[in-house]
Amino acid sequence: MNKIEHIGIAVKNLDEAIKNWETLLGAPCYKKESVASEKVDTAFFRTGESKIELLGARAPDSVIAGFIEKRGEGMHHVAFEVDDIRAEMKRLSEAGYRLLQEEPKRGADNKLVAFLHPKNANGVLVELCQSIEGE
Repeated sequence: MNKIEHIGIAVKNLDEAIKNWETLLGAPCYKKESVASEKVDTAFFRTGESKIELLGARAPDSVIAGFIEKRGEGMHHVAFEVDDIRAEMKRLSEAGYRLLQEEPKRGADNKLVAFLHPKNANGVLVELCQSIEGE
């Protein structure tokens, strides 16, 4: 794993959260994107070498809506940049970590993503992400 790529934060109201984080970080949101397959809208901020990703539910049956209903707003996941997501998935699976999917899927910010079960990381959802080249 190369570095923390971003920290994902689940929010109830994306527009209000964007204003809040722009003030907090003293920097504008540089990108908004919808991920239809996950029923989520995202907003990104740069802070040093890492990013903050705000996650807002697009539908009441989205994973983010369920997360907020159970736990409230807050940190949803920590994402780590990897060079070869499939190799990392294989390495972690062989080491006994539970992956939440068998194959990486397309996520926001031009990334392939895969998640590890929070029970394997002291209650923290971990995302592996690899940039999609040539896009």
